[in-house]
Amino acid sequence: MTDACLQELYSPRGGCFGCGPANPHGLRLRSFVQGQEVIAQWQPEVKYQAFPGMLNGGIIGTLLDCHSNWTAAWHLQQQDRLDLPPCTVTADYAIKLLRPTPLDVPLELVARVVGFAADRATIEAVLSSAGKPRATCRGTFVAVSPGHPAYHQW
Repeated sequence: MTDACLQELYSPRGGCFGCGPANPHGLRLRSFVQGQEVIAQWQPEVKYQAFPGMLNGGIIGTLLDCHSNWTAAWHLQQQDRLDLPPCTVTADYAIKLLRPTPLDVPLELVARVVGFAADRATIEAVLSSAGKPRATCRGTFVAVSPGHPAYHQW
């Protein structure tokens, strides 16, 4: 595993709230390729709590969305043997909140491709802490072309 995450390698000026390295007010999620999975660790802060000691569900959704999106972009890059990942956007995703997520331990995210076509990938991801799954995500992420409003706006 390299010291640079996917976001820093391919979108160093990205302003996304969830994963943009250049957003000083964002979550700054850092996703790394490990074999056929993409992994991340993230430490919650009290400012992201839903109630004392527990992480807000919207933040959980943001983390899983961004991490899954980068997993799809990386997969499509590998599939098409591209120098850079294509710009991908979320077509759909569903989050299941399994149990409260504590703020006092690091979160672990693991995402993998479970289906794909020429311009899209279906991703499943799990957010865990303290050795227990806290939330899951399944979503479809689609590569967009020039002219799309999100094209390379990471």
